[in-house]
Amino acid sequence: MFFQNATHVVCLNAADGQSVWQAARPICRRRPAWTAPTLVVYDGVVLSADRGISDQQQDDDPQAELQWTVTSQGGISPPGELIAFSARDGQQLWSAPCREGYNAPVDVLVAGGLVWTGDLVGAGAPGIVAGRDPRTGEVRRSRPPDKEFYQPIMSHARCYRHKATDRYLITGRSGVEFVDLESGQALAHHWVRGECQYGVLPCNGLLYVPPHPCACFILAKLNSYHALASEPLPRADQEPGAESRWERGPAFEAVEPQELPQGDWPTYRYGPARESATPARVSADLAPAWQVSLPGPLSAPVSAGGRVLVASIDTHTVYARNADNGDPLWHFTADSRVDSPPTIWNGRVLFGSADGWVYCLRAADGLLAWRYRVAPTDRLVTVHGQLESAWPIHGSVLVLDQGPDQAVVYASAGRSGYLDGGIVLARLDAQTGQEFSRTWLDSRDPETGGQPHPLKRPAPGFSMPGNLNDILSAQHDSVFMRHQRFNLEGQPQAETLPHLHSPAGFLDDSWWHRTYWVVGTEMHSGWGGWPTLGTQVPSGRLLVLDQDTVYGFGRDRYHRDGSHVGLGRAAYRLFARRLDATPRRDETAQTFLWEQSVELLVRAMVLSDERLFVAGPPDAPSPQDPLAAWEGRAGGLLWVVDPETGERVAAYSLDAPPVFDGMIATPGKLLFATTDGRLVCYKEQANEAGFH
Repeated sequence: MFFQNATHVVCLNAADGQSVWQAARPICRRRPAWTAPTLVVYDGVVLSADRGISDQQQDDDPQAELQWTVTSQGGISPPGELIAFSARDGQQLWSAPCREGYNAPVDVLVAGGLVWTGDLVGAGAPGIVAGRDPRTGEVRRSRPPDKEFYQPIMSHARCYRHKATDRYLITGRSGVEFVDLESGQALAHHWVRGECQYGVLPCNGLLYVPPHPCACFILAKLNSYHALASEPLPRADQEPGAESRWERGPAFEAVEPQELPQGDWPTYRYGPARESATPARVSADLAPAWQVSLPGPLSAPVSAGGRVLVASIDTHTVYARNADNGDPLWHFTADSRVDSPPTIWNGRVLFGSADGWVYCLRAADGLLAWRYRVAPTDRLVTVHGQLESAWPIHGSVLVLDQGPDQAVVYASAGRSGYLDGGIVLARLDAQTGQEFSRTWLDSRDPETGGQPHPLKRPAPGFSMPGNLNDILSAQHDSVFMRHQRFNLEGQPQAETLPHLHSPAGFLDDSWWHRTYWVVGTEMHSGWGGWPTLGTQVPSGRLLVLDQDTVYGFGRDRYHRDGSHVGLGRAAYRLFARRLDATPRRDETAQTFLWEQSVELLVRAMVLSDERLFVAGPPDAPSPQDPLAAWEGRAGGLLWVVDPETGERVAAYSLDAPPVFDGMIATPGKLLFATTDGRLVCYKEQANEAGFH
């Protein structure tokens, strides 16, 4: 058994704990809290690596206590020394220079029978370029600096230890980079990143990547927890023919067209622009009309033609209820999750599923008219304990009218432009399911199949090109997928048209502090870049908008230091501001029409003809159960606000808050899905006024 203390490397007999030998190895006693010596044992050699000791520190009392410094300053990584000892008797065999990582201990990686360490702190550092003989320290293998294979871009490496396998060094300079031990070549994946201090885990032939809070490469990087493999990827020219992807349903020739009444809410966030604003009139005097319990979690609802539709996400089921009384009409179950509500068009119900298919049902009874697989193949992966396609489709597909009884369905299948061959953007005939076009969004280099090199660097900050799937939106003659813009034929266009979008995706309800909704062209990246846009364009946790005004709930300031609500001076505000890109605090331009603090965390917001409705849990954490309000156990609040002044007109208590962005308005009604699995309808209450 081997361990290292403040003065020695020590060998103990594993059977009885008796000391076998001790080798002097004093360490620096004043050091940041994230740093520690690195000790590795391999093939009869004990490898000890640590930062160097300055003259002042060398003069310290060797019996003095260690002093750990808590600091947010990065890059305090002085050069150090790697010392090799004999595991048999503790004799020093050799030494070599080494260096700590960026806020991470020294990397000592034994791979391919050699010892690898290097310098990866800054972007200009060469990386790990030499493999040494573990017994002699002689350099047995050299490789070129990393910059010959990719651009580190980041000013410093990630804040965690790097990893290795028998074939690769797996570094984290800008994302995840694989260094081939035989050829010395490096393949960069800057769109993948590990968690602070932990990094990534190569195991079982896979690369496990945990969630992380970084905002670098925000336009391209993966979020959430993934297990990634190196399997062959299908290309567009290897797909089966369209006839094998289309299926006819029993209602294909028997769908009666149905014109939607004015004021209905037929799609996610009301219209193609996802504005969540309706001309429907809803009174401030409301009363519960009906409620039904359904298997949760639920999506936001939609309503048209006397029906309310909602998706039970994990049961793959779309439910239709009578809009007047909540009575059941029909339900339909797809082959995988439906994460957002369908779109109702001309007697049809259209939606996507995580199985990679677009479904079209007859609105009258939920019978299948047709379905079309946008995913290139039927390859399945496991997601939260269920099977779904490697190319899932969001439930809320985009449907754009093209004339009387004609419309185009836009659906995108996939996760990332760097995964599984990319994302497929398909255009389908809403009546027949016929495919008009397919556009592959492949962010990789077409020749190498890897990350492009040299990498285009959009300004400002730490950015890289890429595509991430989302619910699609449309404005003027453009279709949008987050920041990415397309024309109506599905071809990529310059990202120059401001539009409402979420850099983390419309459905992300985590309130990740480094993302927020914007009305702009694209999100800025990096530690210093993510707060920049919030000071320049309309921004917030949740936004709704009409032709001239943005209504939102968000922070009153955005700054890289102290802009986390509850830390520093930042606070949440409900606001109305002009729909332009005037800097946030340019008072001379009268950017804000009004701002006010509210006593709830606004998780759902709707603008009707005369009222702004906001709802969410109370903003009053309990010391006994601090997460009760956030997790929906403390009930909810519904406020009716005058959009002209910001004044509260009425207030109602709810048994549970709405799901994120889960409220809609139709003439005389307010409908929402709740966190406890209920679909709720409030109606106008005649001849009763005042607060409730």
